[in-house]
Amino acid sequence: MKKLKVKDILKVTNGTLIQGDNNFECENFSRDTRQIQENDTFIGIKGENFDGNKLWKEALDKGAKAIIIQDTEFNKSDIQKYKDKIIIKVQNTRKALLEIATLKREMYGNDLKVVGVTGSVGKTSTKDIIANVLSKKYKTLKTEGNNNNSVGLPFTILRLKDEEVAVIEMGMNHLGEIDELTKIAKPDIAIITNIGTSHIGNLGSRENILKAKLEILNGMENPFIIINNDNDLLHNWAEQNKNNSKIKIKTFGIENESDIMAKNIKLSENSSNIQAILGSEEIDLNIPVAGKHFILNALCASLVGKTLGLSKSEIQSGISTFKLTKKRMDIIKLKNEITVINDAYNASYESMKASLENLSRYKNNRKIAVLGDMFELGTFSENLHKEVGKEVAKQGIDILICMGEKSQNIVKSAIENGMDKNQVYFCMNIEEILKTLENIVKKQDIILFKASNGMKFYDIANKFIENNN
Repeated sequence: MKKLKVKDILKVTNGTLIQGDNNFECENFSRDTRQIQENDTFIGIKGENFDGNKLWKEALDKGAKAIIIQDTEFNKSDIQKYKDKIIIKVQNTRKALLEIATLKREMYGNDLKVVGVTGSVGKTSTKDIIANVLSKKYKTLKTEGNNNNSVGLPFTILRLKDEEVAVIEMGMNHLGEIDELTKIAKPDIAIITNIGTSHIGNLGSRENILKAKLEILNGMENPFIIINNDNDLLHNWAEQNKNNSKIKIKTFGIENESDIMAKNIKLSENSSNIQAILGSEEIDLNIPVAGKHFILNALCASLVGKTLGLSKSEIQSGISTFKLTKKRMDIIKLKNEITVINDAYNASYESMKASLENLSRYKNNRKIAVLGDMFELGTFSENLHKEVGKEVAKQGIDILICMGEKSQNIVKSAIENGMDKNQVYFCMNIEEILKTLENIVKKQDIILFKASNGMKFYDIANKFIENNN
């Protein structure tokens, strides 16, 4: 285990030691006083609406051994009360966090293999399935949940103990953000799941989204990237760079010829069985989650596993025992054989399309889609919401329920594309959604809830579940 000492932190952050032991080894780091453990090092993070630096006393009182904070003055009574604690003051804790995490990653050097995962959608599920596969051979660290930004990623790096592999998720809203993250994580293998429309309102075009995602290469000493070859922009980029001696490119796909491909695909409502073809090798895979996008995730994870020396049986075990992170397509069975698919953690056009395709596979059930607004789409918003409505009609969804100003375009488009207007409902609030469902839901119905996180559809789904369990 490689531990950071207080003196290392002072050096890399140019911080000031107000008091404490220069040689104390900082093993565990926290930013949440609710989760502080004995001898933790607390870092106060200042956000838009909350300043963790103001909680330094609470952190110490709950057992933290050291604190790293900014914009705080200490009087004599404070110093006396916490005389056995370590207090480090820095100019900016966010900047210090990045510097400390960068140092921590550097301490592991080539002893640690890092797999960096980014993409418009599917980052978390891809990260999870890769980590599950690699854990069959190596001690593996992974990003928990979607802690994939300039605060979450450094704290993930600071969790490193004696792991051999780390699977790190990288998210972004603007150009330059992944550039910062990749220079901390320093991936050995980069993954781009796809280039879609998430955050297109901030970046202006899918081409700019591709540019932002490709920043992941900036932190790599010997760029090695694995991409979804069925994605149009990634496929074109790979073709343009196939003779680039500075970048090693591997591909996974179903439609386009790739380094690993899926054949003999058998889809069911809750799982998939495929044959993965990797060169001359064939690997039979059971994927315990439904949907074409999870086939792509499994192919990606298999290719990463093969690259890092896993056996065929280890890869098969890692895929078959994979479980989704909570809040990603939670499937709940209720009384009267009603099934709820709560996939409302977040939404983009691509993830909406994938969820509707998955819903359409329930051939013997009435299918209800409860959909809300997608955010951060800018001038593309109206058109992309209309595309969702078109997809609702195309996939043969029986009943559509929408809420949100932007989702009016889903309703309009679904009807224009052939959906019976008597089976389409637009609701003004949560209570109206729940009442509409109460009036129309029947035995054996399948209900999908999906919208951007800010719409709170995850909570609506849980309220419906609570009322019907």
